[in-house]
Amino acid sequence: MVDGIAVIDHDLCILCGACVEACHFDAIEFEKPSTAVTHDDATGGVWVFCEAVGEKIHEVSYELIGEGRKLADGKGVKVTAVVIGQNVAGHAKALIEHGADCVRVVDNDECKYFQDDVYARVLANLIQREKPEIVLAGATLMGRAFFPRVAAELGTGLTADCTALAIDNEGHLVQTRPAFGGNIMANIMCPSRRPQMSTVGPRVMRPMEKDASRKGEIIREELSPELLESRVVVEESIEEEGGAGNVGIADIVVSGGGGLGRKENF
Repeated sequence: MVDGIAVIDHDLCILCGACVEACHFDAIEFEKPSTAVTHDDATGGVWVFCEAVGEKIHEVSYELIGEGRKLADGKGVKVTAVVIGQNVAGHAKALIEHGADCVRVVDNDECKYFQDDVYARVLANLIQREKPEIVLAGATLMGRAFFPRVAAELGTGLTADCTALAIDNEGHLVQTRPAFGGNIMANIMCPSRRPQMSTVGPRVMRPMEKDASRKGEIIREELSPELLESRVVVEESIEEEGGAGNVGIADIVVSGGGGLGRKENF
């Protein structure tokens, strides 16, 4: 209080908006800046973030391109694959063969190691510029780490771990996922903000059959240096060797409890 008048300390204010709701006299107006794209402005089609793991593209990326192809064909738009990393331009042809119409390649030494702040900033920048209507990513360790940051940056919604995607009669993306511990299946939509964003786990969707005759556009993105700046410095990345393997992408998983007694009883 200053001379009996309430004053906001801008050094302490975190812009939560709680004061607006608490004020009974409607004396405070507060509007958060938004970078969200409106429904009518989204004209960039369906985008799929394609995860580069070492020298390969994660299988979930091909699965999502296949699903994105169905969604795009239903709306009469294109499918764009986005791949970020170092020496990833060579993946573009395979992404087109699996259903992409266009591949946007961010091939930069600064993207050699995955850093969620950099990847989020780069993808959000591309989305703000090109305005896709739908953006999909895999519900993998990488996707879970940075995709929510992209949605927050864009001021739009994100539905995680979807099991089905469809377009309704009004052109909205219907995102189906388990809720309440899997007891019900919830249909979620984002009617007013764009892009509509979803993550899907591996082996949920089916990839398209590879077609070597498919043609598409490859765009090499040149980014401003500030987009690639990070507060984190990765000195070294060590790949895990051996182990039990990734059960998330296994065709068959055999499990057993203590009642088996020993591994020979499998």
